Amino acid sequence: MKQCSGNNQRGPENNTFEGYKAACVRGCVPSDFKALIQRFYQLQSERVETYRLFEEGHEAYLRTGPHYDFEHYKQLVHEITQAFSGISKEVLEIKGRLHREFDRADLSEHIEKLQSKEKQKLELTAKLQLAKQQAQDHPDDEGCLDRIQEIIKNKEALSEIMQDFKYDSEECD
Repeated sequence: MKQCSGNNQRGPENNTFEGYKAACVRGCVPSDFKALIQRFYQLQSERVETYRLFEEGHEAYLRTGPHYDFEHYKQLVHEITQAFSGISKEVLEIKGRLHREFDRADLSEHIEKLQSKEKQKLELTAKLQLAKQQAQDHPDDEGCLDRIQEIIKNKEALSEIMQDFKYDSEECD
């Protein structure tokens, strides 16, 4: 992985999903602590943006019902999966560096918990998307509400972990 200063500047040409995905794939891991923490936050922002794109794509897919354009949606899922994979890979590298190079097992543990919750969030998001399609196809089905509650609890847990990470990472400023 190449080293960088933590600045991952993007021009207007990268406001597309392809540009966004390329930025994720070519990511770099900064060498100093503050830049490493900053890069972690950038990656979390990229995750948020990827979820936004995923949700927009799913909404577009639902608008193609009842004869859904599954091939287009399948391509979107593939691209989103690649983006999440690249983000996770770099987050895990940061986790390892925080532990090895900066002796910050506490931050490493937060990232471990966060990764677990992010995995769960992605699984729940997929279930929620299926539930939305089922609700659209079968409006009398009430199972969607339970899945929404699961997503909300997961998001609350993610927020808590991020708060702990922020607090602990700012301790040494």
